[in-house]
Amino acid sequence: MVKQFKFPDIGEGITEGELVRWLVKEGDEIKKDQPLAEIETDKAVVEIPSPYSGTVLKLHFKESDIIKVGEVLVSIGEKGEALPLEPAVEKPAEKRPAPSTVGEITESQEEIREIQATPKVRKLALDLGVELKTVKGSGPGGRIIEEDVKRVKEKEAGVPEKEPKPEVEAKFDIYGSIERMPLRGVRRATAKRMAESVSKAAHVTHIDEADVTDLAKIREKMKKEAEKKGVKLTYLPFFVKAVIAALKLHPLLNASLDEESEEIIIKKYYNIGIAVDVPDGLIVPVVKAADQKSLMEIAEEIQRLAEAAKARTVDLADLKGGTFSITNVGMIGGYAATPIINYPEVAILATLKIADRVRVIEGEIKIIKSLPLCLSFDHRVIDGAEVARFMNDLIHFLENPAQITSG
Repeated sequence: MVKQFKFPDIGEGITEGELVRWLVKEGDEIKKDQPLAEIETDKAVVEIPSPYSGTVLKLHFKESDIIKVGEVLVSIGEKGEALPLEPAVEKPAEKRPAPSTVGEITESQEEIREIQATPKVRKLALDLGVELKTVKGSGPGGRIIEEDVKRVKEKEAGVPEKEPKPEVEAKFDIYGSIERMPLRGVRRATAKRMAESVSKAAHVTHIDEADVTDLAKIREKMKKEAEKKGVKLTYLPFFVKAVIAALKLHPLLNASLDEESEEIIIKKYYNIGIAVDVPDGLIVPVVKAADQKSLMEIAEEIQRLAEAAKARTVDLADLKGGTFSITNVGMIGGYAATPIINYPEVAILATLKIADRVRVIEGEIKIIKSLPLCLSFDHRVIDGAEVARFMNDLIHFLENPAQITSG
């Protein structure tokens, strides 16, 4: 018996995915739990295993197609087994108009029911003397449209068939050459998430800076220890530690808003999302229970997640459950930014480029290692004064790194 395997609901609110590639082909013998396809969904590429053993009778999509949850992916059955025919769309019998002088149609009532055509198209065929059973439909689902009937009539009359104009993708506009790039994969998912965040949250950005001169010295000392463990120690683990310390003093920034119940949900755990730049978009894996990890453990976890994100092997579970996000733009450059909140979180911190900058400190001109900090927050949940207090505490922990690196 043929089994229709539908794209399953894999949880986490996933409703669709893009078919990256098939791992089987029609006619293959497969076993239960054998991977059938790679599907990109919500910024992760996942393998979809077969729930059945048998022969692949039909693959219902091609690579790069968007598949909705519940649509049939694969038909699986016994070797040589025929696929069930799709049920014909039956239409109620129509009153047929009187035959025209051009010609008379002789379809039986059964043929009329099987032929997919609107009354208007049937009337045109009758007037032109074209038997619909000889016409191949080019409309949706094989439906016969007016152009199909006219084409058959012209062919019968000896009119040369017009060659269809190939669809040529425009490579120029009125100003010059252009290139078209499909919105797919990570870029498509990123676009949807960013639009959702901007449309739902009331974005405001607070900007400040921290003197991380001492932090830079501590990091330099700890790098050798990290290298021995095969870990690249960036500034990010220090930022995570400082953020958690500040969040514990300002819990409203570690929250989400339940609009339906009109409640602010304050999270008592600290799962920190780390934005990772990949070639075709942005992926935000999450360091779970970050408050319970040491600085080195956080560094190891960030490295693992970043490598998996770039290799597109990150697990879906690693992309969920975030309570606050950090985007480290500074590793590339820049002095200020207005990051978009990773909805449904209520705040995101952008850390910009650390650089030697001149500042006046207690009446003296000094050169410090300055770290610009830009925090976007949802003004529906948090007020600017609370964010300013959060930033003051965050800066305190960054400027006193011994408080976040011990233990």
